[in-house]
Amino acid sequence: MKLRTLFYATALVLTVGVAGCQNSGKKSEIKLTNNNDSVSYALGVLIGENNKQQMKSAPGVDQLNKEIILAAFEKAFSGDSVQIKPEKANAAIQAFFAKASKGEGEKNQKAGEEFLASNKTKSGVVTLPSGLQYEIIKAGTGPKPTAEDQVKCHYTGTTIDGKVFDSSVQRGEPAVFPVNRVIPGWTEALQLMPVGSKWKLYIPAALAYGERGAGQDIKPNSTLIFEVELLEIEKK
Repeated sequence: MKLRTLFYATALVLTVGVAGCQNSGKKSEIKLTNNNDSVSYALGVLIGENNKQQMKSAPGVDQLNKEIILAAFEKAFSGDSVQIKPEKANAAIQAFFAKASKGEGEKNQKAGEEFLASNKTKSGVVTLPSGLQYEIIKAGTGPKPTAEDQVKCHYTGTTIDGKVFDSSVQRGEPAVFPVNRVIPGWTEALQLMPVGSKWKLYIPAALAYGERGAGQDIKPNSTLIFEVELLEIEKK
C-alpha cells in the first residue's frame, strides 16, 4: 500500500473514530518512551494535519459505522483474516463516495438554481443568456479586456450561504492572471467590465467548477458569488 493511501485510509478511520469519541471522557496522555514511539506519534500528527479537513468534509463520512471501521482496520493491520478482500473493499469505497458525492451535487445544484431564480428578480441584477448574473457596485471608465489579455484584480469569493473561500482582499495582494485561464463565468464577465469597475458576480455551477468542485469549501455543483474589482489590464 502506498504511503499516501495509508494516510488517506487511516485519516478516515481516525476522523470517524475520533468524531464519535469526543464526549467519551477525559483523554489520556500519550507517553513517548523511545524513538519508535516518537515516530509513531509523528506519523499520527502528519496524518491528522494533512487530512483532517478533507476527511471531515468528505460526503457520506457521517453515515459510516466507526466501530466496524476500527475493527476492520485493526484486523487488516494485524494481518488477520478479513471478510472483504482489499480489491473488493476499494470498489465498495469508491462506489459509496461516488454515490454520496452525486447526492451532494444534486442537492447543491438545486440550491443554486433556487438561489439564482430568486436573485434575478432583485433590482440591479442582470442575467445573461449563459445564466451568469451580475450587478454593478462601481462603474469603471477604462477599456475592457479581451480573452487574450492579462488582468490585475481584487476579489472575494463566497458560497451562496456567505462562506468566504478565497480572497485577494484578505491576502492584501491583487491577483494577476490571463482572462481565458479562469472559470468560464469570470472569463465572460471580465470582458464586459471596463477597468475601474467593481461587480458582484453570481456564477452558476456550470460556469464555475461544475460537478468536480474545488478544494474543501467549493462542493460539487456549487453556485458561487464573487466581488471582483478590475484594477488594470497588464501590459504584454
